[in-house]
Amino acid sequence: MPYKLLTPEEKAVIENKGTERPFSGEYNDFKEKGVFKCKKCGTVLYDSSTKFSSGCGWPSFDDDLGKVQRVPDADGRRVEIVCATCGGHLGHVFEGEGFTPKNTRHCVNSISLEFEAN
Repeated sequence: MPYKLLTPEEKAVIENKGTERPFSGEYNDFKEKGVFKCKKCGTVLYDSSTKFSSGCGWPSFDDDLGKVQRVPDADGRRVEIVCATCGGHLGHVFEGEGFTPKNTRHCVNSISLEFEAN
């Protein structure tokens, strides 16, 4: 599968596990209906129906579409989430915060995503 050519900013987050500044990403306050795909490989990761406002400064989802892999973070305290297809860094997942009935928050960098309306 061919991967999209990434900008230096996209590479810093997706390939080098960086983080964009809070409240700076294009999808933080985004409300359109559709799906969010991995910016690197195009795999569909999230449906907009699972997106919610957590106030954390990054897009938040309480469920994925089965193509997100959880990996223990190097710091030993958090759980990283990556695209199961290409391994691209998405962000981190947190549980037990009580934001939604699913009690899960995928905290995702906007720069790791592409949106497709449906």
